[in-house]
Amino acid sequence: MKSRFTWTAIVLFCGAAAWAADVPRTNLVFILTDDQGAWSTGCYGNPEAKTPTIDRLASEGIRFRRAFATIPVCSPSRATFLTGRIASQHGIHDWIALENTGPRARYILDREVLLSDALAGHGYTCGLVGKWHLGDSLRPHASFSYWFAMPKGSDVYNNTPMCWNGRIEEVPGYITDRITDHALKFMEANQHKPFFLFVAYGAPHSPWKGHPQDLVDEYMKIPFDSIPKDPVHPWSVTPRNAHGHKGTLAQYFAAVGGVDRNVERILKQIDDLKLANNTLVVYSSDQGFNIGHHGLWGKGNASNPRNMYDTSMQIPLIFRQPGRVPKGAETDALFSSYDFVPTVLDYMGLPPSPGRNLPGHSFAKVLRGEDQQGPADAVFGEYGRARMIRTDRWKLVHRCDGGPDELYDLHADPDEKTNLIDKPEHRKTMIGLRDRIFRWFKTYAESGADPVGNEYLRPADME
Repeated sequence: MKSRFTWTAIVLFCGAAAWAADVPRTNLVFILTDDQGAWSTGCYGNPEAKTPTIDRLASEGIRFRRAFATIPVCSPSRATFLTGRIASQHGIHDWIALENTGPRARYILDREVLLSDALAGHGYTCGLVGKWHLGDSLRPHASFSYWFAMPKGSDVYNNTPMCWNGRIEEVPGYITDRITDHALKFMEANQHKPFFLFVAYGAPHSPWKGHPQDLVDEYMKIPFDSIPKDPVHPWSVTPRNAHGHKGTLAQYFAAVGGVDRNVERILKQIDDLKLANNTLVVYSSDQGFNIGHHGLWGKGNASNPRNMYDTSMQIPLIFRQPGRVPKGAETDALFSSYDFVPTVLDYMGLPPSPGRNLPGHSFAKVLRGEDQQGPADAVFGEYGRARMIRTDRWKLVHRCDGGPDELYDLHADPDEKTNLIDKPEHRKTMIGLRDRIFRWFKTYAESGADPVGNEYLRPADME
């Protein structure tokens, strides 16, 4: 059930919707993958990645070279993408373990206004296909009227259990394909009215098995140790020290390739329905991922400041709408996932979200080619007891529990190998960045937020 706050917001939106009733509205197709680092695609510089459709999407729209999640874990990151609010505001701090299905199931964001709520209030039909992972997966929430959702945060890739028509049923075949089947059905059914389609693939999240065998075979042919690292963008290629895990790499890349093939199906459907000029397509991921980068596989626990590496936080981000978004454009503007909601609503010509105390900025001018730098000079992040600020040149990771901080000069050390925190010549820089972290989180973090997520569960809850 929606909270009083959310329903009030929707009523206000419905009352305001008439102002644009005679203007053709832009559809939104938001494609979000899981655990996909920007480095895993060809358009972000990896010559070993086979991602022709994602690369095509970038060539037809604008690619953000410096886009970041605000937290390197799925549930809170997805909540930020959809609300525009950080974990210390919406209260989800880690992946949700127990509130998805069963007796403890509950919708976590019932006090928040999601992008789907805002768009539904303006007459949009909203559909979710794929990963939800924000609590009570069995029933539709946040004004979504079409609901084909994963019961948990991840599962097997073949013959996968899914929530459909109020029950959990096993869906035959490869789940990335089945998610796309539902995406195509939704667009066909709603082609004559404005719609928001959230295509939330679980790939390339583990398990790294069961992916398209032809792609696995192709990647098994690659030595993964023949191409030197790019000294300027070391995250842009497969780590050279990962070749000992060749089978896992092949499955990871095959999962990305499976997504790529299905994005092609989505774009074809948009073309066949003659919706391309009136549809904004966005491609991104909920967080980056280490698969050998820095010698790491996956993520550490929430107290590990290494989760703030660019490889953990940097995500692909592409916007495409023919005739409106510049074709083949790129930008170095610093973008965070908390900027997504204000950017999309502004670009679509709609009022800002009524969500509380949003920290983000609109990048609509960047999407229209009117601004190259963007409205922000830094992005911020958090996970567990670590907080981070990243500017063009500097990154400071601050440990709130008194643990060792980290300072990196990203111009001289883009791979974040040398911690400068104890260097006297950088003390003034460190103090200034730390002060910005304190002031930013004082402005936006909310005391009393109900902390939800795996890290916050008591040991008894895990029995």
